Amino acid sequence: MNLKKLSTHAILATIAMGTLLPLLWMFATSVKPPQTLYEYPPRWIPVTEKSYAEIGGERREVRALRERENGAVITKVLAVRDSEGETVKEGQVVDLEKSAIESEKDVNFRLKNYPEAWDAYPFVSFMRAYLNSLGVSLIVTLGQVITCVLAAYAFARLKFFGRDVIFLGYLATMMIPGAVTMNATFVLLKNLPIFLNGLLGTEYFSRELIIGGRVIGVDSYFALIVPRFFSAYGTFMLRQFFQGIPKELEDAARMDGCGAFGILRHVIIPLSKPALATLAIFTFMWTWGDFMWPLFVTSSPDLYTLPVLLQSFQGQYGTQMHLLMAASVTALLPIVIVFLLGQRYFIEGIQLGGVKG
Repeated sequence: MNLKKLSTHAILATIAMGTLLPLLWMFATSVKPPQTLYEYPPRWIPVTEKSYAEIGGERREVRALRERENGAVITKVLAVRDSEGETVKEGQVVDLEKSAIESEKDVNFRLKNYPEAWDAYPFVSFMRAYLNSLGVSLIVTLGQVITCVLAAYAFARLKFFGRDVIFLGYLATMMIPGAVTMNATFVLLKNLPIFLNGLLGTEYFSRELIIGGRVIGVDSYFALIVPRFFSAYGTFMLRQFFQGIPKELEDAARMDGCGAFGILRHVIIPLSKPALATLAIFTFMWTWGDFMWPLFVTSSPDLYTLPVLLQSFQGQYGTQMHLLMAASVTALLPIVIVFLLGQRYFIEGIQLGGVKG
């Protein structure tokens, strides 16, 4: 291996370690006992240190408080409790010699941080927020892939008046920050139930659903899902990919009797699996980790998604980082699973893009 390749691999390895270190630290913190969270220097592997001494002919766990001038150590003998938390032997404070105190270090992976994190919310179910995030992310991903495929096919293959001008206008929306349109979308969602109720002469669209939230408008699953069905970025990406598919295949399909939708179904989509998988992975990741929009349009705890719930977790448990990290590791799993399932198509799409370039 020459020097150029060696330096390239060293740089890539350094970048990879810089990316992985925060994830490894998050996992290490998620299995630490609370008393080891703020040790200095910090440890990757959670180690608990306990002290023992012979008290009344029995080995008891003790904790050194401070040392006297004569060299004796003021020591607290910890109480002994049974499995139900009842005190079996009372604690006491005694003076001991340093040599009488023995210290032991044990590796302590506290896996019960995970169930404790799931049960830490008295006001909303962690499982409900998890299912909310999963359901919203899957539906948004499916809806965005469908709308982007149809729009990209129209802009790439169909000919109609003003196609390129409309596409440039659609593409220009990518230059507008989401924070600018967020307030307008919120006002639209807020007034949508009022408009539909007045138009149809009903009160249905303002009702509360049994599963939580309203039928439509603000504080509803509709607000979490439908505004994110459309993506100028996804349309642009798929349009560029569709344009790289040979038109001879489209002509052959048309000679076999396929119409526009037949060509899309039998030619374009089967050849675009890498691009579709890439769009699906990106959309799922963005939707799963989105914090601002769910916080903006929901107020009912039944509609909370995981990022919103984790934020309230941090506010309620400001010092219990082990529970927050355990919840974060749990929230990370779907992203890892989705990426691993679509990794082959994702890499294939990158390779195809590199060949075309």
